[in-house]
Amino acid sequence: MSAVENNSIEVYDTTLRDGSQLEGISLTVEDKLRIAEQLDYLGVHFIEGGWPGANPKDDEFFARAEKELSLKTSEFVAFGSTRRAKGKVDQDQTLGNLLAANTEVVCIVGKCWDYHVLEALQTSLEEGIAMVSDSVEYLVANGRRVFFDAEHFFDGYKNNPEFSLQVLEAAAMAGAERLILCDTNGGSLPDDVELAVGAVVTHLDSGVGVHMHNDAGCGVANAITGVKAGAIQVQGTINGYGERTGNCDLVAVIANLTLKMGIKTISEERLSRLTPVSHHVAELVNLTLHPQQPYSGSSAFAHKAGLHTSAISRRPDAYEHIDPKVIGNGTRFVVSEMAGRSTLELKARDLGIDIDGKVLGDVVEVLKKLEYEGYHFEVADASLELLMRGASGWKQSFFDIESFQVDMKHVGSGSRAWNEISVDVDTRAVVNLIVDGRKLAGVGDGNGPVNAIDTALRSILTDTYPELNTISLVDYKVRVLNTEKGTGAVTRVLLDSTNGDTAWTTIGVSENIIEASWQALVDSIVYGLLHAPHREGEDSE
Repeated sequence: MSAVENNSIEVYDTTLRDGSQLEGISLTVEDKLRIAEQLDYLGVHFIEGGWPGANPKDDEFFARAEKELSLKTSEFVAFGSTRRAKGKVDQDQTLGNLLAANTEVVCIVGKCWDYHVLEALQTSLEEGIAMVSDSVEYLVANGRRVFFDAEHFFDGYKNNPEFSLQVLEAAAMAGAERLILCDTNGGSLPDDVELAVGAVVTHLDSGVGVHMHNDAGCGVANAITGVKAGAIQVQGTINGYGERTGNCDLVAVIANLTLKMGIKTISEERLSRLTPVSHHVAELVNLTLHPQQPYSGSSAFAHKAGLHTSAISRRPDAYEHIDPKVIGNGTRFVVSEMAGRSTLELKARDLGIDIDGKVLGDVVEVLKKLEYEGYHFEVADASLELLMRGASGWKQSFFDIESFQVDMKHVGSGSRAWNEISVDVDTRAVVNLIVDGRKLAGVGDGNGPVNAIDTALRSILTDTYPELNTISLVDYKVRVLNTEKGTGAVTRVLLDSTNGDTAWTTIGVSENIIEASWQALVDSIVYGLLHAPHREGEDSE
């Protein structure tokens, strides 16, 4: 029975294996454990943990997962490959490691493209089929539920459909519970997927799944097409992480199937966890989530044009394809020099700030002036909120600034030779604040001026505001605005910060990069304190 007929599909997540192959991702065992907890919290049906025996990290992960992971909704899966060519299953180390991982479900990959069997494995097509059949049969005989990943299926089906179908038949007859059709090179288009999946579903009674990569930009579209053609399982990754251009993004797949097509994926009460989990996993893999990420990105429901914002104030569905709250996101009104009074009024209302007509007009003019000077508030919502609160008469009471000073000492060559081993750079910041009526001084040493200032600020403030311990810098970006002035140019600094649950961006602009960084850093701390969970609303009046 197809997913459309059954009105549900299985969601199989491979972020911990396929997703970790993305350039720039290097997960620790602790990272993998935390990501697995998030996937279980989201409610995916299967979590592929990795390849036991492939490296010491995966070995440790499977050993710890058995003791430390308490999955409530998901099933844990070990991944591996078929036996070697002309090898014996009971002597195959990969299959032995799969059994030793002690998971109820295992997923093995095997060649489904005759070209790979003949050229990569250097063996016969008959042996290629036997490798799959023998391996599945052996694992099933040892009490495992087996999913078979048919590697390069779509390329293989185009080249030699008879052989590709024979491989799937062998896996099914040996006891494979799911036959997963993989677009390993990621070059298939939806029409290719529809024809191939439809042919397999018609030909075989076993449950069919799809595993899509995004090299042609069609990963999500191909996954949805596969489901429409009869697949009952989709394999993918959170945020589309994966080798080269990535795998199909399960966030978009889940949202599209459930909200657009009425096909059950994760349980309905967990849909609102899509955005938080997307962001949490991004933090754990240490990659800033792309703002335009469909559904979960910070810009996914952000509106800038005055015409749009005016319409949304009357009818929220006028310019939003779904209610963002359903998937845990929210509407944002982006403010820039293009903004009109209606946009600012909506933004103020959204923030709970009371600004009358005259002040609103003044804010519009100030924004235009600041944008002309180099500020860019549409990417710095936190600084914008503080500016608008200030216009309404609010003044932050966490601390007052008296002064700060930064000293840097550089010892070593003024140039960097190819064989230079090291240069000593010492940076120290001294900050003077007034906190609760007391004049306090803080000293901070750091690996640069921003780090030193941050350390000095925290040395003063953390005793009074321990919530600062949860606030950390995620990203620091600098842009030179008027390059014709060379080193004397105006610079714009953007700081991305987080408290673990939410993220925000602040901005600073100055001809002095340290001053610009100071502006953004102070805004970041004030915003973080203002919106600390136990303090929200106390200091916003």
